[in-house]
Amino acid sequence: MNIALRFINRSNDCGSSEVALFQRNVIPEFDELAIAWRVIRYCGRDCIHPFTYSTDIEIALGDDHGNFSPRISAAAGSRIVVASHPGGRPRLASASDGALHSDIEVVNQLGRGAVNVNAYVAGRLMAAKTAVAPGQKAVFQFAPVLWIGVGSQIEESRALASAVVSSANAPLDLHGIASADIAMTGGGSGESAQPFRFELENVVRL
Repeated sequence: MNIALRFINRSNDCGSSEVALFQRNVIPEFDELAIAWRVIRYCGRDCIHPFTYSTDIEIALGDDHGNFSPRISAAAGSRIVVASHPGGRPRLASASDGALHSDIEVVNQLGRGAVNVNAYVAGRLMAAKTAVAPGQKAVFQFAPVLWIGVGSQIEESRALASAVVSSANAPLDLHGIASADIAMTGGGSGESAQPFRFELENVVRL
């Protein structure tokens, strides 16, 4: 399901900061880093940046050489296995373990060779688990909740700096929403500077 969103800059920042939107895996791992799903740049005061968030997840494999497998859809409760392709390259295949859960599990069933597992939302990288060894699995579970951090030199599809992640202290819950505006306020410089704030406005529910 797609959710239509509009970012509106009502802050005193005038578009000099970069705004990163990301999600947190409900099942975090010690070495998992938050990834910048979408980065909004140069959005001036009172300007609007429309975009779409999707509750649909796609999974693809990647390697250290910049190669990626075709993406496959992965609904909540999916179990996906990494198997050998006749050509010798790893491939993804849906499987069922009969269990009732809301996780997306990607299990490496190769005889040898670790793989990188990537999760995509609306065509953009949302999360990744690197070096999943044979017999191990990557587990993803996302709630329709966006986090927003502010910083500089943020790269889309790259891990976020801890300072950006720590600045995101107000999650935006998108459960049951068809469309909404995300208004940014605060900012500025000197003694009058205020923390950035993000709030949902003009919410249309399903």
